[in-house]
Amino acid sequence: MTTSYQRDDSLDSAAEFTENVESRETLGKVFEILFLLGLLIGIFVLALLLFDIFRDGLARFLTPGFLTETPSRFPDQGGIRPAIVSSILLGIIVILVTVPVGVGAALYLEEYAPKAWWTVIIEINISNLAGVPSIVYGLLGLGVFNYLLGFGPALISGALTLSLLSLPVIIVTAREAIRAVPDSLRNASYGLGVTKWRTISSHVLPYAIPGILTGVIISVSRAIGDAASLIVVGAVGFLTFNPGLFQRFMALPIQIYSYITRPEPGFANAAAATIIALLLLILVLNGIAIYIRQRFSIR
Repeated sequence: MTTSYQRDDSLDSAAEFTENVESRETLGKVFEILFLLGLLIGIFVLALLLFDIFRDGLARFLTPGFLTETPSRFPDQGGIRPAIVSSILLGIIVILVTVPVGVGAALYLEEYAPKAWWTVIIEINISNLAGVPSIVYGLLGLGVFNYLLGFGPALISGALTLSLLSLPVIIVTAREAIRAVPDSLRNASYGLGVTKWRTISSHVLPYAIPGILTGVIISVSRAIGDAASLIVVGAVGFLTFNPGLFQRFMALPIQIYSYITRPEPGFANAAAATIIALLLLILVLNGIAIYIRQRFSIR
């Protein structure tokens, strides 16, 4: 009798387990469809926006001189050369400032900093800073770089402000990439008598560079496309010369904002053409970073 009862219990347990598996698979399929639907909706909206932008701005973008001439007060004349030069300089300075500082801070927090209460506070603050609106960084840059350091509304002030905007994202992503390096790699290096810094520079950093570059791509793309902080710092919407580091400057987002606020209908097409130029600039920078990341991934 005991054997028959045990057999019945095992059959009931197997049937219940089968029902649970089937219900979980069904629920998984439902969520898979919902997630796919969300992806398709996002792609559809993006396609509509790109179609509208290229429909309005492609003809103006292909106009001779649009990328090589200075702006004009007439919608069908002039170009966006100062804005392109400014955006490229802003992106280069942001990379030169944020990558060494951000990666260095991430290395210190992950590899050197003790597990103490003050490091926990620093980590929480860095994570919170990654979500602060860009206009707050603009106010910080206005007070520190424009007035305290005396740079004024110059390109260097805008670049350093965008660097502050990008730093938290780079630090967070770099820490995650460094944390993902297997401890066995470090222990093997230490077992051979290699110093800590030599282990980090020769093994940890090369292994983490693909993840670090992902954060750099995200942060620099956000910085180049940001307008709020640059408006606060003092970027202008009209220049007739290529700016220097300590001169007034433009940027492609500011140029777009300037065109959109003008009432003449032709400026809407010029704004769409400038958006195309900004998209291409971001794609080029992302392509370079992705190529470097893939090279390091292969190594």
